[in-house]
Amino acid sequence: MSSTHQHENPTRTAAVPGGTDLSEDPDLADAVRSLRSVILAGEHYRLAVATHLGVSVNESQAISYLFTEGSLGQTELAQRMNLTTSTVTGLLDRLERRGLTQRVADPYDRRRSTVQLSERGSAELADIRSWMAHGFDSFDPERLPELADALRAIAESLRGFTEVVASADSPYEPPRRRL
Repeated sequence: MSSTHQHENPTRTAAVPGGTDLSEDPDLADAVRSLRSVILAGEHYRLAVATHLGVSVNESQAISYLFTEGSLGQTELAQRMNLTTSTVTGLLDRLERRGLTQRVADPYDRRRSTVQLSERGSAELADIRSWMAHGFDSFDPERLPELADALRAIAESLRGFTEVVASADSPYEPPRRRL
C-alpha cells in the first residue's frame, strides 16, 4: 500500500492547477475510481446515519468533526465545514436542543466557548462507530495498520488539494449550501 505514483510530466487541466490526465495512467485511474466509490459510499452512509439520528446531513458532519477532533471552537468548526459562523450557530443550537452537543467555557480563554459532544451524543456515536467498523470486515486484521496509514495519507492529500481547488478561479457562482 505504500507505493506512490510519481508523475514526471502530467497533463494539467486548465481550470484547476495540478489536475492529471488519468488516461495516461490506468492504475491511477482505477485508484481514483475506487476512491470515488469510497467517497460515495461514505456520503450514503452519512445520510443513513443522519436519518437514524434525526439530524440533517450538515448536522451529522458537525457531529463527525466533534467526534474525530474533540472539542472545537465555533469558528474552527465553521471553517472545517466551509460554512459561516452564523449558520453553524443555528446548527449547534439545534444539536444542543437535541442533547447531542454542549457548549463549554474555554478553560484558556474566558471570552470564548467550545463545542463538544454531550454524554448522550458520545453514547449515540459509539454505536455508529461500531457500525463503521464493518467496512473492514473483509480485511486481514494484520493489514489494518497499513490500511489505516494509507487512508490517513489519502485524507491528508485530499485536504491539501481541496485548498487548491477551493482557491482556483471558477466561472460559476458558488451554490448555497442547504441545511
